[in-house]
Amino acid sequence: MIKSILFLAATDGAESANQFIRLAENFGVDGRFLLAQIINFLIVAALLYKFAFKPIIETIDQRQKEISDGLKFAEEAKTKLAKSENQYAAAIQKAQQESQSIIATARDNAKAYEEKQIQEAAAKAEAIITKAKEAIELEKTKMLNEVREEVTRLVVETSSKVLSKNLTDDDKSRFSKSAAEELSSVGS
Repeated sequence: MIKSILFLAATDGAESANQFIRLAENFGVDGRFLLAQIINFLIVAALLYKFAFKPIIETIDQRQKEISDGLKFAEEAKTKLAKSENQYAAAIQKAQQESQSIIATARDNAKAYEEKQIQEAAAKAEAIITKAKEAIELEKTKMLNEVREEVTRLVVETSSKVLSKNLTDDDKSRFSKSAAEELSSVGS
């Protein structure tokens, strides 16, 4: 049965082919020329594809790839630019904070230095005043001693003139001591 179906299909196909050839001959189509034209068309189509369409398609694909890569690069550049701007802004902000911190530290240091200088100046002034007081006290004591000696000498001389006699060294010493003791009690 399958053989008969194949036979019918083959005969039917052969009969259809014969009808097609007869129809083509009625229109003036020569099968050999048609076959030659089909082969020429295929050769020209193959050559055009190989030497014209294929390079053009490759060029188009390459340009599309370059455009795609360029767009990718532009997006990456845009992202990097935004990141750089953020880093720049952060760096500027950090620098401003550091500068404010440095200025505050400098002000604090200046105030501390000023206070220290004021304290040192006050301490030096106090030391000078103390030394001056000590020097004045020392000078006062020295002057009082000189005055006592001078007064003692004058008392002795006056006493000796009043008494009109020459005093011995022992008498002079005794008068000097008593005069010095009286001056000490009066000066204190």
